[in-house]
Formats: sequence, structure tokens, C-alpha cells
Amino acid sequence: MKMPQKPPNSFEIMKQFKGGIERFWEIYVTFSGPLVGGKYLHWDKLRYYTPSQNLSYEEWWLMLKWQRQSLYKKIPLLDKKGDSFNYLLVDPVFEMLHKIDQGAGGFVQMPEQITNPETKDQYFINSLISEAITSSQLEGAATTRLVAKEMIRTGRPPQDKSERMILNNFLTMKQIEKLRTESLTPSIVFDIHRLITDKTLSDPSAVGRFRRADERIVVGDMYNEVFHEPPPADQLESRMTAMCDFANGKTPAHFIHPVIRSIILHFWLAYDHPFGDGNGRTARALFYWSMLHHGFWLFEFISISQIILKAPAKYGRAFLYTETDDNDLTYFIIYHLKVIERAINELHDYIRRKTESLRAVEHRLRILAGFNHRQRALIGHALRHPQQQYTIESHRMSHNIVYQTARTDLFDLENRGLFESRKISRTWYFTPVSNLEDKLIKLSEAL
Repeated sequence: MKMPQKPPNSFEIMKQFKGGIERFWEIYVTFSGPLVGGKYLHWDKLRYYTPSQNLSYEEWWLMLKWQRQSLYKKIPLLDKKGDSFNYLLVDPVFEMLHKIDQGAGGFVQMPEQITNPETKDQYFINSLISEAITSSQLEGAATTRLVAKEMIRTGRPPQDKSERMILNNFLTMKQIEKLRTESLTPSIVFDIHRLITDKTLSDPSAVGRFRRADERIVVGDMYNEVFHEPPPADQLESRMTAMCDFANGKTPAHFIHPVIRSIILHFWLAYDHPFGDGNGRTARALFYWSMLHHGFWLFEFISISQIILKAPAKYGRAFLYTETDDNDLTYFIIYHLKVIERAINELHDYIRRKTESLRAVEHRLRILAGFNHRQRALIGHALRHPQQQYTIESHRMSHNIVYQTARTDLFDLENRGLFESRKISRTWYFTPVSNLEDKLIKLSEAL
């Protein structure tokens, strides 16, 4: 990723505007608004489009900037110079917010697997694992998804820093769900950071505290290009208090849609970079807290990081576009709304695939009706992964149930001849029998 080209200075363009102020106003009153072809373009992208009304690129940019500035809404977040951050609501934003309102909150219609308390925990745990893995991978964790899932499901201790990052993120996301009704405080932010960074920092004393003045933290690349240098350490206490006031709806005076507020909270923590490490993971955790706090309950099951991870450079540019263009948060907001929209769509697609898969198995193997929903899910998984090993702990974690219930499920499957068990040290391992599908068919035919 490279630093985007900073937009030209509006005042300098105005001084050199062809035809003077009269021509400027003549074009301005007929200008089409802050978008270009339905897109909210940064100068770095605008340069590759054709200007309208015989304007130079600089004059075209000036027209767009004046249209945008007339619609700006200020928020309490200030940059290092004391200037406020702003955003505006354009047509794509209204439409995307409406879709999110419909698709992630209120009385949204979802398949029974999500709404049924007996089965929703399986989807909840899957989403937590997915978010934990991809959010950690964004910050450099190198463990594969398969290995990370095995670690979390079996409950084995992490073996390196990457696995520890992922486990920490998983535990943090579970804690966020519990904090959804709480107001945000600096103490809670510190607790989240402490949980996220436990045993992963080179300096253990940096866990759960502000970075110090002698700890210069910058965001850059491997070539030592600095993309962002956060505010000085002596401002962090007051800035976090202001951030919590914003998160809790105390500021500003005007209404901000809860999704917009959640996105800005994500940006705010990342911009201030109050910690020595773990800022990105903490920022995304606060976004989840805010969405759940405002009643968008479907975000228990949604992973935004898996979308971000597919194109991380876009994530970085969304921050840089905002900082290089007069603190215009609209770039980051639109980017984030698109991420949310894709994440919701992927959840719906995932549930549809899982539903169709389960129906296919149940249709062919009527015997599955004799098992509970957890055993049916395990049998369905075993049919697709015949070499998979299961433990009581992995089954317990997958369905968020107590140990004894998980134990009963697995030994019942063994008693029916569908799984084999062996004990290594203190752990029971269960594997599907080699002819699992044939066994199920015979059991079905015997009904």
C-alpha cells in the first residue's frame, strides 16, 4: 500500500479559478453534488475520471469540496492540530443503513437455526472463532484457520504468539457479548485491551495501559514510510474520556445513526492509537460492542474481519483517505458500510448452505431424527470429515453446553456403533467409524 496523493489546497485553486468568482458561482449552482457517478471519490481516484463542464481537475475538485463542506456534520473527535473530524450522509449511505437496519436488527427474519435457542449457540461459536482468527491475522498472526479452530474447539493451550493472539481475540469477543448492556468506560477499554494482548507483547507492562511519551508509536510499512503518527501521549486520557462520551451517546448534540456511531468509534480508537500494540483488534472489538449495545443482535453471528482480510489495503486506504482529505470520515464510513453489507450477505449465504446441507443429510438418513440436534450436527460434520477427531471439550465448545451433556452425546454415539473412542492421558478422543454412512443407512432401513 502506498500513501494516497494529498488533495490540492482549495484556497489556492480558488485564487487561480479561470473566469474568476463569477464563473465559479455560475458553475457551482448547477453542479451535480458531492458524488461522481454515484461514488464518493478521493482526489487520488478522481484524477482518473474525466472532469465535467470543461473544468480542470483542480477546479472539478474544488466544486466537489464545496458541495461536501456545505453538508458536513462535525463530531467531537479532533486531530493533532485541534481540527474536528467531519462526515456527510450521501445517497449510498442512506441506502446501506436501511439495508443494515433491515438485515441486522429489530425483528429481522432469520432461519430457525439462528432464532432457536437450542441451535443458535453453534452459529454463535462459529462466528466468534471466525472473527478471532481473521482479526488476529490482520495484525500478523500466521496460524492457519484449520489449526486455530482445532485449538479453540479442543481447548488445548496456545503454542506460540499467533495462537495466543487468536485465543485472546476469541475470549475478548465472548466478553464483548456480556458487556453489550454496559456503558463504555475507560476501565472497560483497558480491560478489553488487556484481554486482547495478554502474553503477546514484547513488553508485558504495556498490557492494559496507555503508551508513554517515550514510546513513539507510528503506523507505517516495511520501507519505513509513515502513514499515521497518533496524537501525543499526554492527550490520551482526555481523548479516551471524550471517546467514551461519544460512544455512550452523550455527544454531539445532533442525532447520529447507531451504525455510523459504531463505525466512527472504530476509527476513533484506531486514530488515537492509545496503546503500544493491539490497537486494531481493540478498535474492532469496540465496534462490535457498539453494534450489540445498540440492538443489532445479528452481529453476534457476523465477522467483519474476514471481509477486511480479503483486501486489507482497502481498509488501510479508508483511514488514509480520511486523514489526507481534511478529516473527512465519509470515506471510512462508506468503506465500513460495504464491509458490513458483505458480512451480512455472507452470513445469510452460510446459513442457507448449512440448512441445505442438513436437509440433504436428514432426507437421506431418516435415522437422524433419533438423535438430538447436536448429535445430528456432529454426524453431518463427520460425514464430510471422516478423519476428524472429536473431544468432549471440542463438542462442548462448539455448542456452548456443559461438560456432562457433551460427554453423554459422544458416548451415546459410540454405543450406537457410529463412533469409536480411545483415551490418551486424561482426554477421550472420538473418531467416526470407517463405514459411518453405511451404518446410518442400515439403522435407517431398520426403522
